[in-house]
Amino acid sequence: MPTKSTPKKTRPRSSIIVQRTLPAAPPAALLRRYARAAVRPGSAVTLRVVGAAESKRLNAGYRGKPHPTNVLAFRYDQRHGDVVLCHPVIRKEAKAQRKALAAHYAHLVVHGILHLRGHDHARRHDAVRMERAEIRILRRLGFADPYAEIAALK
Repeated sequence: MPTKSTPKKTRPRSSIIVQRTLPAAPPAALLRRYARAAVRPGSAVTLRVVGAAESKRLNAGYRGKPHPTNVLAFRYDQRHGDVVLCHPVIRKEAKAQRKALAAHYAHLVVHGILHLRGHDHARRHDAVRMERAEIRILRRLGFADPYAEIAALK
C-alpha cells in the first residue's frame, strides 16, 4: 500500500536586483551569486554599483562623510534593503590589498548584506561576530579569509 508523501518545505525565494551604472563593474550574475550566499530567504535586495560621485553624494548625505566609500547599506526592514557599491573605491582597495577584484567584491557584497541583516561593527564584540559570519560565507563561495589577507600586508 502506498504511503503518503510529505510535501517538501521550500524556502521562500529571494529577489536580488542588480543595477550596474558602470560597464567595468562585475557581471550581474556574479554579484547576485555573492548576495544569495548571505541573504535571508524571502529577502528583496537591490545591489547598485556606482561611480565615485554618486557614492560621495550618498555618503555625505546619509553619513555626513564627504568622500566616496566602498559600500553603503540601506536597511528598510528585516528583509528589504539596498547595498550600494562604489566600483572605483573597490578597485583601488583591491589593488592596494593585492587581492583579486572578484574576491574584494564578494567580501563587500557579503558585508553589505550582513548589515541589512542587522549586523554591525561599531563595538568590538559585534565586529568579531560580523567578521566570523563574513569569513564563513566567503569560504562557502571559495574565497579566503579577507581579514587574514589584510593582516599579512601590515
